[in-house]
Amino acid sequence: MTAIGFFSLTLGTAAVVEDLTRRRISNWTSGTALVSGLTVHGFERGWHGVATAAAGAVVGFAVFAVFYLLNGMGGGDVKLVAGFGSLLGPTTILFAAWISAVAGGLMALASALVLTIRRKPSGGRNTVHSGAIPYAPAIVAGVWLAEMARG
Repeated sequence: MTAIGFFSLTLGTAAVVEDLTRRRISNWTSGTALVSGLTVHGFERGWHGVATAAAGAVVGFAVFAVFYLLNGMGGGDVKLVAGFGSLLGPTTILFAAWISAVAGGLMALASALVLTIRRKPSGGRNTVHSGAIPYAPAIVAGVWLAEMARG
C-alpha cells in the first residue's frame, strides 16, 4: 500500500466515523489529510509535489465550496475534500468529487425514500430526520474509488 493509500484509508475511516456518530468532521482529520498530502508529495517529488498537493487542495475546496455556499453541505465536508485534494492531486480529486456527487445523490434519494415511508399516515410532520445527511461516506467512497482507479 502506498503512503497516499494509507492516509486515504485511515483518514477516510476516521471522517466517516466522526460524521456518522457526531454529525461533524473535526479539523484534525481534515488538517491531517492536508498536511499528509503536502508532506508525502513533497518527499516524493520535492517542490513540484508540494505545488501539486496545494493545487489539489484548492481544486477540492473550490468545487465543494460552491455547494457550501448554496447551503448544500457543511464546512467540514468542504475542508475534508480540500484535505483529500492534497493527497490525490487536482485531476484525481475532480474524479473523486464526481463519484462523491453521484454517491451523495444516491444517499439523498435513499434518505428521501425512507423518510417518505416513515411519514405519518395522517400527513403530519416528519419528525424522524432533519433532511440533512452525513456526507463524509459519499466523499470517502469517491476518494477511495478514485484512488483505486488510479492504481
